[in-house]
Amino acid sequence: MADGISSFWGPVTSTTECCERNYAYSSYIAEFYNTVSNIPTILLALIGLANALRQRFEKRFSVLHISNMILAIGSMFYHATLQKVQQQGDETPMIWEMLLYMYILYSPDWHYRSTMPTFLFLYGAMFAVAHSILRYDIGFKVHYVILCLLCIPRMYKYYIYTEDASAKRLARLYSLTLLLGTFCWVSDRGLCEKISHWIINPQGHALWHVFMGLSSYYANTFLMFCRAQQRGWSPKVLHLMGVLPYVKIEKPKTQ
Repeated sequence: MADGISSFWGPVTSTTECCERNYAYSSYIAEFYNTVSNIPTILLALIGLANALRQRFEKRFSVLHISNMILAIGSMFYHATLQKVQQQGDETPMIWEMLLYMYILYSPDWHYRSTMPTFLFLYGAMFAVAHSILRYDIGFKVHYVILCLLCIPRMYKYYIYTEDASAKRLARLYSLTLLLGTFCWVSDRGLCEKISHWIINPQGHALWHVFMGLSSYYANTFLMFCRAQQRGWSPKVLHLMGVLPYVKIEKPKTQ
């Protein structure tokens, strides 16, 4: 929400604003809660990356966790500045991340190993160029939703073919946090006029960041479990400090 307050970054130039008062706490941070709410995503991605590297999972999972971090960092810069240039740094990685999820989900059944990653890479590059020139708003959101919907059938297939109860719980936690995050985002966008008159702003977009960080972590962990099963690595779901789930594997000695 624009307040006309002077800022370090100058006038707001982004095409989208959330239901949070601009520069309420600092002249250097346009949307405080929407900026700091990305920190949990970065921390969770670091934990996932450390686990993937320590147990020598395939590189695709390291890249996936790094992608989560890049997306969160881009979101932080965007919400801190509300500048058009930074908006591109938030939205374009969102599309790249979904393309990466599509690769991880569908690559086990892809017969031509180099074709799929090449196509997805070129598609992501073309989108980045087109988005930087056209800067479409609604088109970006529709595009992102379509990519998400294309991933759902494959996630559901993995879910129904997984017998481990702990792994199934990961998939349900992923779905729950995704739905909660979506609800917060829609509420923040659709009810902002009413929310702005409340005594306390629930910061729906900031909650969207938190829930999506959790959702990404649960999705990544579930996919790591499924891939470990495909490779015959005897995966188990354990919990860090009794709370945060992660995948423990045992590779055969030949690997």
